[in-house]
Amino acid sequence: TQKLSQMLRELLDVGNLVGRLENRMLTVVTASDLVNVNQLNFIATQEDEAKVWCEELFSLSSNLLSHNLNRDHSLLKAIVRLFSSDRKRVENALESCRLPYGRGDSIKLDDFTFEAYRSFLDSLCPRSELSNIFKLGGDDGALSVDQMTEFINNKQRDPRLNEILYPPLRPAQTHALMERYQHDQAQLKQGLISLQAFSAYLSSDENGVIPPDKLDQSEDMNFPLSHYFINSSHNTYLTAGQLAGSSSVEMYRQVLLAGCRCVELDVWKGRTAEEEPVITHGFTMTSEISFKEVIEAIAECAFKTSPFPVILSFENHVDSLKQQAKMAEYCRSIFGEALLIDPLDKYPLESGVPLPSPQELMGKILIKNKKSHKPANNTDTKRLTDQPANQSNEPVSPSNNTGEMEAESEEDDDDDDDDGKKVSGDITQSSREAVATEEMSTLVNYVQPTKFNSFEASKKAARCYHMSSFVETKALEHLTKSPVEFVEYNKYQLSRIYPKGTRVDSSNFMPQLFWNAGCQLVALNYQTMDLSMQLNLFMFEYNGRSGYRLKPEFMRRPDKHFDPFTENTVDGIVANTLSVKVISGQFLTERRVGVYVEVEMFGLPVDTRRKALKTKTSQNNNAINPVWDEEPIIFKKVILPTLASLRIAAFEEGGKFIGHRIIPASAVRPGYRYIGLRNEKNQPLILPAVFVYIEVKDYVPDTFADVIEALSNPIRYVNLLEQRSKQLAALTLEDGEEDAQTEVSPVSGVFFIFCLENHLALIHAAKPAAKTEDLVLSILIDVPACTMESLQQSKVYQKEQRRQFKEMKELVRRHHKKTSEFLREFNNKYKKTSRQCSKSRCTHIMWDSLNCSLLLFRILCQTEICKVSDHRGYASVCLFIRGSCSDSEKDDRLQQLKDEQQQQLLALRQEQYYSQKYLQREHIKTLTERLTSLAEETHNTQMKKLKDICDKEKKELKRQMDRRRTEKINQAKTKEKHLLEETQAKRHDQLVEQHKELLQEIQDQKPKLQGAVEAEFQEKFQRLPGEIRDFLQDRKTEVRGHKWNKTK
Repeated sequence: TQKLSQMLRELLDVGNLVGRLENRMLTVVTASDLVNVNQLNFIATQEDEAKVWCEELFSLSSNLLSHNLNRDHSLLKAIVRLFSSDRKRVENALESCRLPYGRGDSIKLDDFTFEAYRSFLDSLCPRSELSNIFKLGGDDGALSVDQMTEFINNKQRDPRLNEILYPPLRPAQTHALMERYQHDQAQLKQGLISLQAFSAYLSSDENGVIPPDKLDQSEDMNFPLSHYFINSSHNTYLTAGQLAGSSSVEMYRQVLLAGCRCVELDVWKGRTAEEEPVITHGFTMTSEISFKEVIEAIAECAFKTSPFPVILSFENHVDSLKQQAKMAEYCRSIFGEALLIDPLDKYPLESGVPLPSPQELMGKILIKNKKSHKPANNTDTKRLTDQPANQSNEPVSPSNNTGEMEAESEEDDDDDDDDGKKVSGDITQSSREAVATEEMSTLVNYVQPTKFNSFEASKKAARCYHMSSFVETKALEHLTKSPVEFVEYNKYQLSRIYPKGTRVDSSNFMPQLFWNAGCQLVALNYQTMDLSMQLNLFMFEYNGRSGYRLKPEFMRRPDKHFDPFTENTVDGIVANTLSVKVISGQFLTERRVGVYVEVEMFGLPVDTRRKALKTKTSQNNNAINPVWDEEPIIFKKVILPTLASLRIAAFEEGGKFIGHRIIPASAVRPGYRYIGLRNEKNQPLILPAVFVYIEVKDYVPDTFADVIEALSNPIRYVNLLEQRSKQLAALTLEDGEEDAQTEVSPVSGVFFIFCLENHLALIHAAKPAAKTEDLVLSILIDVPACTMESLQQSKVYQKEQRRQFKEMKELVRRHHKKTSEFLREFNNKYKKTSRQCSKSRCTHIMWDSLNCSLLLFRILCQTEICKVSDHRGYASVCLFIRGSCSDSEKDDRLQQLKDEQQQQLLALRQEQYYSQKYLQREHIKTLTERLTSLAEETHNTQMKKLKDICDKEKKELKRQMDRRRTEKINQAKTKEKHLLEETQAKRHDQLVEQHKELLQEIQDQKPKLQGAVEAEFQEKFQRLPGEIRDFLQDRKTEVRGHKWNKTK
């Protein structure tokens, strides 16, 4: 292979090509994920030419705007593949667009413009939902400028924006906007926009679901490093599972190009003759890669996507002084000036000094490695260098290691972070990190790993450059027990969270859990594109894909305290209400299959709602342009929008994933929007999209909804009251009052209240009100309470009963088995005893003479029936035999055996009954707890239902009370209208008079002030000559005194 490579170099490196071959080569990598990559290699004639191609291609591939194309650009990039059965539809669509539609016809390129293409798509895939939306603005087949302005301001504009900084659209601006999309000049001159132009507007850049400025670097990068979420990778070198598979240098390139700012390097001692350190997952069957090649790959791609600092998380298992020295030398020589070795002067490594900011560390590489605080002594050197050759990191079978390798090798920051599983022997000792040599220690500065003791100890030490790593289970324990302390800890120090060792399939935990606590380095397995990884890719897509996201302010300020499990609004943060209505889908899949859409929310525990909405499956296997137009899903109270994300995903009816999109709740734009879907790797799918209507507003409790509405738009509120009054006027007029009725001018809400308060008695006297009790009873809805029978019929309760029945049945079966064995053993013992007695009697009858006694004695000594060890002679044996052969004694012995058996059986059954009784008590306790839990859940559900019913009843009661109040106000308004005008006129005259008095007072004050100034300076002018004489006289006296002192 080496010879072939040399021949290829000589063949390609010809004289007419300028520059070294390596500098003229260009590799284009394409892939659907970070693991399965394809490479295309090109060679340029000059180095500069290759460099230009490389920079431009990378700029195009990493352009964030190209990943967020509008609907028009997506249609331009795609060709719709249709089925043969749709031929007639295609022909009809072409005919309606006045294009050739015959089988042998061809379309001229000049005739097939983008407008013709859009018209063809509209005819092929009609959009009835767009027509319905268009009709809401006007019924004449077109929208005027005013109607379009109202539509944009009321439907498409974000109500959370400040109206001064972001004023609503004016008609002139709307007309300029219509000129870009309305190609019919006749309608444009009339100030009208057609349905086709309206559709083009909705699919344009004006209506992206995310503001383009959110994609750029828009966050302040001058805060300490601990104030940011940092894109992090776990076991970056792996391409598959944690126990077996290939390690790849290319993974470091792809992960860094994807925006990751913290990569992991598990370094082990090399076993080759060159003694080169390698990277692998120790004690597994994963392959090894060269440490030097990884460092070179990091140097190539570290700052291509983002200029902000990169953290190299070393897991150093190299127990060789020579190889650690090589590691340090490779880092110094390959990274060069990019490697930060000495701390910045402004941020010394001292207690209480914060970490530097990403802006100040721009272009720098930080090393995270165990740091030796003392120079390496002879003992350390001996321990590192005198290791036998056979104790290298030779991989072993996973079966030899029953513990979690990951937890033991992760810097030993937590001794118990392996979920209680330990390994023993040499494996445990070897899996721990080696002592850092002086060469490696000098490379470590702002990211020094240390073992976590407690939040109190960390706060007391206040060493911001210390950081700790937590396995996900341990971090979850800290988050559960001390959530506020965990957030406080992350304000000053870095914390790294990594997956537990049992995730051998390289699955990921939900990073949202630890973002809620402010954890900066949430490390995930980049080779697995699961939902957790998709959330991570979404999180760091914004802020220019810099790999850094600024944490919310209350997670950074020392005077703020935050509980991630809070259910109340956070001080200084305005909660949002978000509503999503899924209207339709476009070109979701080419297959003839039903499709559906799911909507879910991720964020704080109180904000998270998994699968909050699932639409019905589309009818007729329509996946090209399905229409749902179902009821919207409302996220009533999103406490922390800055950490919340909205996910919209499309699936085939069998559950196969089509695509999804994750959108930040704080940046989503309301209105009618096309949401382009993406694949698992967050790559745009071009055509598949979901058309939705989104509403976003500040959260207002139901109690204050009407008040806030009136305050935010008082004119509309007053006009609404006036309109209701006019509508009810016709119903309240008596005969003959039509002629006397005069036109009523609009009045303010203050006037309504004034009239209501002053004429309440008159209204009640003229028209008695209905009884309040009857009105309340008429709108009440009965909510039945939950019963014991309904709880016992629940699936959860019945499932628990079945489980307990099986458990009790198994216990009884074991008891029966034990009792049967006991009885069988007793029967055997009883039969054996009976046989022994019978055999002994027969032996005594056969040998009755004294001459046979010795023989009998010998026989009995050799048998298993009687073993006499002390040989006491004939008398003892004879007495024994005769005693054994007695019938009465035999019966006594058997009776005694029966009594013993009865007592033992009684004790056994008592023990079994006790165990059954204890089990039944536990079952009753469990069932009671389960019933209590079900009752609580049912009660909570009923309380929520009751709350909704109460809200509806309140609204109904309020509606009826408003109707009655309006009737009363209408009567009072006709009699007291002049009071408002008189009051307003008096107020106007009084204000004018006060203004005149103020002007007169100012004019009167002016000469007084001028006279005072003239008098003051006149006096100063008079005193000035004397002050100057006194000053000079004092100066002469000082000079004389000085000369006299000098002479003296």
